[in-house]
Parts: sequence; C-alpha cells; structure tokens
Amino acid sequence: MKTKKVLFSSVLILSITIATGCDKDATEDLSTISPPDDTIAFRMPGEEAEHEGTWLQWPHKYTYGEQHPIRYDQIWVDMTKALHTGELVHIIAYDEVEKNRITRLLEDAGVDMSRIDFLIEKTEDVWVRDNGPIFVHDQNNNLVITNWEFNGWGEKADYYHDNQIPSHVSNTIDISKVDVNMVLEGGAIEVDGEGTLMATRSSILNDNRNPGLSQAQAETFFRHYLGVTNFIWLDGIAGQDITDYHIGGFARFVQGNVLLTHAREYMVSPNEYEVLSTARNANGELYTRVELPIAINVEGSYMNYYVGNEVVLVPNYNAPTDSEANAILQGLYPERKVVGINVTELWKDGGAIHCVTQQQPK
Repeated sequence: MKTKKVLFSSVLILSITIATGCDKDATEDLSTISPPDDTIAFRMPGEEAEHEGTWLQWPHKYTYGEQHPIRYDQIWVDMTKALHTGELVHIIAYDEVEKNRITRLLEDAGVDMSRIDFLIEKTEDVWVRDNGPIFVHDQNNNLVITNWEFNGWGEKADYYHDNQIPSHVSNTIDISKVDVNMVLEGGAIEVDGEGTLMATRSSILNDNRNPGLSQAQAETFFRHYLGVTNFIWLDGIAGQDITDYHIGGFARFVQGNVLLTHAREYMVSPNEYEVLSTARNANGELYTRVELPIAINVEGSYMNYYVGNEVVLVPNYNAPTDSEANAILQGLYPERKVVGINVTELWKDGGAIHCVTQQQPK
C-alpha cells in the first residue's frame, strides 16, 4: 500500500511506499503551454459556504486488498452519519457489489438513505479532495466543475481511474465542466473565498506535476479558474512526503479573517512560521492567527478537519490533546457542532478527514 502522508511538522520523519505501474502518460511539459488569460472567469467559494452536499470515495478491496475497507469503513460510516442530516452525501462506489455493501453498513448505522446517493465508478484510492471535482461559480453564478489534471502526486501512485472522477461527476449530476491543463490536487491549495489562496511551491511548482510552470503562470491559472487575486506562498519540502508538502496539513483559513496554524516548533522551518505570521488578506489586513496543537503520541494533525453545513468533522486519535483541539475548533465554529472522528487507521496511511472529503457548494 502506498503511504500518503500529509506532513506538517519538522518533528515527523516520514517514509513512503510508492505504488508502481501508473496508467497514464507522463505529465505534459507546461513550459510550451500558454496559461489562460489573466482575468477572473470563475470563483471558488470557501469551504464554509453552504453546501449542497459532500463527496466521498468509499474504500474498497480492489487496490490494496481485503484489509483496506476493514480498516477504513467505520471512518466513512462516521463521516456519513455526521454529515447527512445537514447536507446530502454523494458516495462514489467501485461497483454495484460495493454499493450494496456500503448500503448495508449505513442502514445498520441508522443513516437515512434518502439523504445518500451513489455514483458507480472505479477508483484507485479514497483521496477525493485531491483527485475529485473542484466546484466553482461562473460569472452568472452557475455552478461549474473545474477539471484539473491529477497524476498520482507526481506519478507516485496509480491514478487512471481517479483522474476520470471529475468528468464522471459532471456527467452524472449534469453540471458543466471546464478542463484545466494544469496538474493540481485540491489538498494542495487553501482558499478563503474572499480572494486569497495559500499553497506551497514544493507541490504546485514541482516538475513532477507541472514541469516548466512558473509561479506567475500558476497564479494566472488560479486567478482565472478560482477567482483569487492574493497569494500566500510557502516553500515547502519536495520529497518530504508523497504530496510534496500540501498546505492543508498545517494552515487553514477560518471565516472572519482567522488563519489557523501550528506553533513555531511544529513548523517545518522558522521562515514558514514568519510568512504565516505576517500574511495579509486580499484587503491588506493581517489575519488573526490561532494555533492548534499536535496530537500527542501519534503526532497527528488536527488541521485536517472538514467544515460541513451543520458540523465540523475533526480528526481525533484517542490522544489527550483531542479535547483541546476540539474545543478550539468549537470556539471558531460556534454555529456548527464539532464531531470528533477517530482517524487513527487513516492517519497511518498519511491522511485525515479533509483529504477524503470534497464539498459541492449550494
């Protein structure tokens, strides 16, 4: 099994087991491709904006064997049960057999199945934040899917089926899509919905994704397709983990001009901490910065939470720090209920809740 670690701390030294045999041609050299024109055509709302639903790719046995769903199923059941009363849950199931198996699990958990629907499509893995559709609004406020390229975090894992998911979703729910000729994982960016984007150069500008792409060209893509005009860039560390250091593991926006980070000692370098401490929003205002702890013993990230309509799903680890992290997030999201989800098995493979969820805006 590959290990997809979302690294956030210099304390963590991570090893990666890489899957082989990718099913798609190598990434096209973007140095010969012109970015879109430097205008705003679409806008991506923040995660806190009202959702129509949440997308999940349900774990199955067909990539990593029989133990994979056994280890993961309860996490997906817990997420679905917490989310479905406030929004629809759209589940991508590998095949009809898997759909029937998932249905039994959810019915046994007391989930109202009228709030659940299924898309039957093959997937390699569960990380829908990275390979799934990224929803935006066009200039007429119509919902559109931006279909960025996904190449298995720089061809470190199989990705053929996962890369097709945005197109399948577009066809199924009859929402138009626009194909974007740039490799991007959704977990590699953080958008506040007010014109600012955070990202790391080590992931976005890595030659294993976008060879020859400059930072200025990447910003043009983001301005055109996501509607952002203000950028917070961190260096990150290429090769430190399979994601090449996604932003979502160590910095998040909270509505009301709050920037959520870890303490200085848990950042990969003093420079990263300074960049985030002096970051400003699109109006030139300093963010109010709040720090989250690190999970004691397992060194897990609480930053990888997901904001639903009624709930905030927070990764928990049966650690003494769980209650502290939950309380901080409850204070930041007073109108939503914080629900701790035990993600210990998922964290062993390097991810948490935000990595395996994707919002569909209202």
